[in-house]
Amino acid sequence: MSAPMKYISNLHLKTINAAFRAQITKKNKCNLVKRLHHCESSPSRRGLIVGAYVTEDKHVELTPTAREIDTKTGGKLTQLVQVCGGDLKQGACRVLHGADDTYTSISLVGLGKPQLPAYDEAEGWNPRSENVRSAIAAGVRSLRDVSQKIEIDPCGNAEAAAEGAVLSLFNYDRHKSEKKPLPEIECHSTDRSAVQGWKTGRILAEGQNFARSLMETPSNHLTPLKFAETIQEQIGNIKGVEITPRNAEWAKERNMGCFLAVGQGSQEESVFLEVSYTGSDDSSAPLALVGKGITFDTGGISIKPSAGMEAMRADMGGAACVAGTLLSISQLQLPINVKCVMPLAENMPSGSAIKPGDVVTASNGKTVQIDNTDAEGRLVLADALCYVQSTYSPRLILDMATLTGAIDVALGSAATGVFTNSSPMWDLLHKAGAKTGDRMWRMPLYKHYSKQVTECHLADVHNIGKYSRAGGSCTAAAFLREFVTNDQWLHLDIAGVMENKDEVTYLSKGMAGRPTRTIVEFIRLLAQSKQT
Repeated sequence: MSAPMKYISNLHLKTINAAFRAQITKKNKCNLVKRLHHCESSPSRRGLIVGAYVTEDKHVELTPTAREIDTKTGGKLTQLVQVCGGDLKQGACRVLHGADDTYTSISLVGLGKPQLPAYDEAEGWNPRSENVRSAIAAGVRSLRDVSQKIEIDPCGNAEAAAEGAVLSLFNYDRHKSEKKPLPEIECHSTDRSAVQGWKTGRILAEGQNFARSLMETPSNHLTPLKFAETIQEQIGNIKGVEITPRNAEWAKERNMGCFLAVGQGSQEESVFLEVSYTGSDDSSAPLALVGKGITFDTGGISIKPSAGMEAMRADMGGAACVAGTLLSISQLQLPINVKCVMPLAENMPSGSAIKPGDVVTASNGKTVQIDNTDAEGRLVLADALCYVQSTYSPRLILDMATLTGAIDVALGSAATGVFTNSSPMWDLLHKAGAKTGDRMWRMPLYKHYSKQVTECHLADVHNIGKYSRAGGSCTAAAFLREFVTNDQWLHLDIAGVMENKDEVTYLSKGMAGRPTRTIVEFIRLLAQSKQT
C-alpha cells in the first residue's frame, strides 16, 4: 500500500465506493431510460416471452426457444440468470430491455421443475399445464405496458400458454373514460401442432373472458332483456347457433310459477332465454345446459346485508358461464348438439314481490313453500330443469348456478362443488377439470338431505329445508333433485369460484368466469366419446 493510501480511513473508503456505485448506477439507469424511451417511441415495440425450468439444485434449463434467443443475444439470458443468482421461482419473471434488435423487451419466465407428472393426484390437476399458465401470465403482465405486440414461447404446451396469456389480459374498463390499449399476442412457433394448440387455448380463454365480462357488467346495463340482446349480438351469427328469447306470457302459458315468482317484484321483465347449438346431424338426444340468470339479487323481502351486495350483479354467473361455453364450443365447431336455457330475472323487494310463507306451483305440478326469498336461484332452475326434460329428453343435463354461500364455506375458491346422480359423468367432468386446472369436487347427494326439503308444512317442497344453515349447498341440490327425472344430471354450485382475489394467478381480481373452460373440455370429451 502506498504512503498516501495508508492514511485513508475506512469511512472515506466507504464514501468513495458509495460515490462510485452511485455513478455506475446513474449511468446504467440513464442507459436503461434511453433504451426504454427508444422502445416507447418505436412504431413496433415487440416483446418476447420465453421459459426456463429450475432443477432441484437450482440449475436453470432454458427451453429450446430461450436457448435460441440466448445464442442470438450473445448469452444475455444466461447472464441475466447469473446476475439474479439463479433464483427464478415458478411463476416469476426477469425482463431484459434493448438486448435484441428484433425484440425491444424479453421476459424470461419460471416454469418450475422440469420433471413433473402429468397428473398430481393430491392437487387434482396437471401441474405442468398450470405452471405454464401462471408463468406466461406473469410474463404478459411484465411486458403489457412496454410492448405493442408480444410473441410467446409455447413452452411445450401451446394451449395452456394461450390460456394464460389471454386470461391475464382481461380488463373490464367499459365504463371508464381512459382505456389502456392491450398488446397483441401471438404464438412464437410455426409448428403445426403448436399453432393449433394455441388457437384452441385462445378460444377457450376467450369464452371464459366473455363470461367474466357479463358477470362484471353493472346490473343497470345488463337487465334480463339486455342480457338476451347481448347473447344475440355476440353469438347469434355463429354457424349452428339459434337464439330464442321468451317473455313472461310464454312462461305463464307453461305454468312456470317458480320462475315467474322470482321476478315479480322487479320492474324489469323476466326473460326465459333458449339457445340451441347444432354441431352434428346426429338425431340422438342432445346435451342440455342450464344456467341460473339472476341479473341482480337483493335477496328480495329476505334482503341481503348492504355490504358486498354490489357483487350480486354476478348472480347470473351460471348463465354467463353457459354463454361463454356456447361461444367456445360454437367457435370450435364441436360435433355435438346442445340445448341451453337461461332463466333471467331480477330478485327485488317491492309491494309485488314474493313473501316468506308464499306457496307457488312449478311447471311439473309440484308446489313449493318459499320461506326465504333469497333462496331464489333454485326456484328459477326448477322450472328450467322441468322444461328441458319435458321438451328435449336430453341424454345429460348440466346446470350451473351461484347458488349458495355454503359451498364457499365448504370449498372456498379451490374447486367447484358438483352434485350428481351419475358416476360416469362425474369421472369425465373430473378429468376435464384436471386438464384445465379449474377443478371439480364431488359433494354428497344423500336422501338424508332430500328428507329435509320434502318434509314441508304447506307444500310439496320447501325452498330452504328444515335446517337452513346446516348443509346449505347439499339441501339446495336436494331441492333441485325433486325436479330432475334424468338419470344423468350434474349440478354445479359455482358460488365459491364466482370471484377471484389472488388465488388464481393468471386471473385478475374480479369476476372469474369459472368453470367455463372445464365445461367446454367436458363437452369436447363427450363429443370424442360419441365419435369413438
